[in-house]
Amino acid sequence: MIVENHQIAYRNVASKYYNFLPEEIDLAIQDFDAILSEHGYNSVGKMFFSIMSNPTAEVMTAKLFIPIEENDFTIPKEEEVDFSSYFLIDRMIMTRLTDDFDAQSQVTFWELLTYIEEHEMSRKTPIFVEFKETNAGQTNVEMSVGVQ
Repeated sequence: MIVENHQIAYRNVASKYYNFLPEEIDLAIQDFDAILSEHGYNSVGKMFFSIMSNPTAEVMTAKLFIPIEENDFTIPKEEEVDFSSYFLIDRMIMTRLTDDFDAQSQVTFWELLTYIEEHEMSRKTPIFVEFKETNAGQTNVEMSVGVQ
């Protein structure tokens, strides 16, 4: 089921672009977390990312986002890390995956794009992927995209 009027909002978000094989996303996440930790920053909440490339591409391009505790952010330019004191994307459509994430993510990506076309919307952002945990401790994945 696709839901309209979804939004993503976080404070103090560090972000970095990565290119990787889809099965190596964990290495990108570990690298980004290590860069932030090395410079004294502490993550809060869950990491999320946007898929900048076609999800069927052999090498995926994604932007990883990690909310951090600190309000001030200074990191060497060569680390290629960006910072936003506030991150907000509204007017999104969203759907949730509850299991078999690897197999369902490709299908869900195309469902979102088909929904946009069928409802005569236009896409204004890349696809965002957020890992969420229910009160019962179950992990879900929310895939969303900004539309107009």
